[in-house]
Amino acid sequence: MNFKSILQTFVKIFLPLAFGCLLLWFLYSNMDVTEIWRVIREGVRYDIILVSLLFGLFANIVRGLRWGLLISSLGERFKMSNVVYAVLGNYAVNMVLPRVGEVWRCGIITKYDKIPFTKLFGTLLIDRVSDTVVVGSITLLIFIFNFDFFVSFFARNPALLDGFRKMFDSLWIYVIAVILVVGIWFVFKYMSNFTLVQKAKSLLLNVWDGMKSVWLLKRKGLFLAQTLLIWGGYFCYFYITFYAFDFTRDLGIKVGLIAFTMSSIGVAVPVQAGIGAWHFMVIATLVCFGVNENDAAAFALVVHTVQTAWTVICGLFGIVALPLTNRDNNVQLAVDE
Repeated sequence: MNFKSILQTFVKIFLPLAFGCLLLWFLYSNMDVTEIWRVIREGVRYDIILVSLLFGLFANIVRGLRWGLLISSLGERFKMSNVVYAVLGNYAVNMVLPRVGEVWRCGIITKYDKIPFTKLFGTLLIDRVSDTVVVGSITLLIFIFNFDFFVSFFARNPALLDGFRKMFDSLWIYVIAVILVVGIWFVFKYMSNFTLVQKAKSLLLNVWDGMKSVWLLKRKGLFLAQTLLIWGGYFCYFYITFYAFDFTRDLGIKVGLIAFTMSSIGVAVPVQAGIGAWHFMVIATLVCFGVNENDAAAFALVVHTVQTAWTVICGLFGIVALPLTNRDNNVQLAVDE
């Protein structure tokens, strides 16, 4: 392995992980580790947490079915089991390489079902955009009806608000954005005869075809129902764990929804399993509702660790199942070659 490969591996895997671990250390370094460990050993109903895992698996299976619905609108033939296994495997791959799992799942379906990668990528964008819309809508509703929570949250964490202000106060952000837009326009307008530009256009058209899948859907109601089932499953996956701890079981479903939404925002950070960012969002939210910081830290550590392990187990199952359930295809390919 040469130096360039080592550097790429470091940047893709270890740098995000190091950032997450550093944030995790920063969060827990000033807490009472003895008290946190006592809660982990004596104050957790692990049987309840195990029940919650079923809802996480259910949500990811439905996510696979929903992606299959988008792919089918393109008129492509595929095995639904492949799509479900690919979605499960997606999350295991993301544990190693953040955000690469999405590319991997498109590639694996291209391999086994011979659907153009770019079309699949277009359907994937719709898949992710729908998630962003759901999280954004829930966050907006929480902001409107629980404004006091955000006031308390940012009052306890002023560095976050300062960071947002500095980011949008910087002139360079707007300059870079304008340069990018003008540069892309110039290339496609005046350099359209170049082979590379033509290939880029073809790729973008295929991606657009995939993105149009949501408009081509004949069963839009089913897509909406599956989206609600996915996020309902994720919410139960998170909220049921409240009943595994004495200090969260009586907080109520409203607090559970707020904590769930904040945790979903934390997962968006490009770090393996949202490590560090997820913990911060959950701990800060629970503290705003009167939970002791050490108890909140124990909650975040237990729930995140167990659910991450479950995600990896289900993902590895999906990765292993794919070649096993496509052995006939593999044999046929070998014969054809």
